Amino acid sequence: MGVNLSGRSFLKLLDLTTEEIEYLLKLSKNFKDMKRAGVPHRYLEGKNIVLLFQKTSTRTRCAFEVGGMDLGMGVTYLDPGSSQMGKKESIEDTARVLGRMYDGIEFRGFAQDDVEELAAKSGVPVWNGLTTEWHPTQMLADILTVQENFNYDIKGKTLVFMGDCKNNVARSLMVVCSKLGMNFVACGPEECMPADDVIEACKPIAEANGCTIKLTTDVKDGVTGADAIYTDVWVSMGEPDEVWAERIAQLTPYRVTSEVMAMANPGAIFLHCLPSFHDTNTTIGAEKCEQFGITEQEVTDEVFESPAASMRSTACIVTQTVVQNTANIVDMIQTTRVPAGTPPSPSRVHASWTRPAPPRPRPRPWASP
Repeated sequence: MGVNLSGRSFLKLLDLTTEEIEYLLKLSKNFKDMKRAGVPHRYLEGKNIVLLFQKTSTRTRCAFEVGGMDLGMGVTYLDPGSSQMGKKESIEDTARVLGRMYDGIEFRGFAQDDVEELAAKSGVPVWNGLTTEWHPTQMLADILTVQENFNYDIKGKTLVFMGDCKNNVARSLMVVCSKLGMNFVACGPEECMPADDVIEACKPIAEANGCTIKLTTDVKDGVTGADAIYTDVWVSMGEPDEVWAERIAQLTPYRVTSEVMAMANPGAIFLHCLPSFHDTNTTIGAEKCEQFGITEQEVTDEVFESPAASMRSTACIVTQTVVQNTANIVDMIQTTRVPAGTPPSPSRVHASWTRPAPPRPRPRPWASP
């Protein structure tokens, strides 16, 4: 059966099947190959998306803007001070307004409930660029990078997340590894382990896909046999400054160092969702150095700048795939009838997605009968 993501929102990876995630990854590779080869792919000319940001970002904004414009779409960016959402206008009312003007909405903010409500009330696909609970688009970029490093054979590989294992990146990694047959290890202090509900949701998925989930507080036990070691900042955006002292005390033993990388398998790679405090060349890095006497936080500069570091620029290509596959505009996936897990070739995509089609009215949940 073919994969059909037309009109779907992309809110968390638990909503997608293994086949759907694999399809997105293969199509992402296809778009990346097309971009490298200079093959135009402006398949969504005349369409418009809006990027709704409660949290600022470099990579997420640029990825969605470049991805959208490469596809021929108009892109509007609304930063935290440019929208009335949550201040003078409810999420529901904002969703209705944006859904009338745009063909899709990207949201980057705090509560998962907010992005879920946007999806429920806007009448157009919504893409989660980050919430406190989940970071699904980041996962596609990360796994595509892992695939590139291991010749697209990742089943049975082991990915270790070190540090604050309860954050949105670690939670999302546990899900995507379980879905794709990769062993996942959470390595950090007991009080920073993923929530029980996430673990319980992932266990049967991992078992069905022949992989494992492991939680450990011991660094050597955690990273021995690792193929990829992943970390993230110790304090996330929006958390109070008061947590810094506690986090530094908790997580310093889980800093990714050259000694940690040496315990992993030969050829192991290092991953980070960025930005990273690997030196003191940032305001926050310098400030914490002065306060706590640390020049490196979650990863040493040696590891960050080493050949093992694989923070590659896959984000904008993956964003194209998310937008491309969920746009509720021309029913692209149904038109091409692509078999599950098989990306269309550039010529086939161009021929089928540019074929004239009669206008199709989009249902609006608020429309009167």
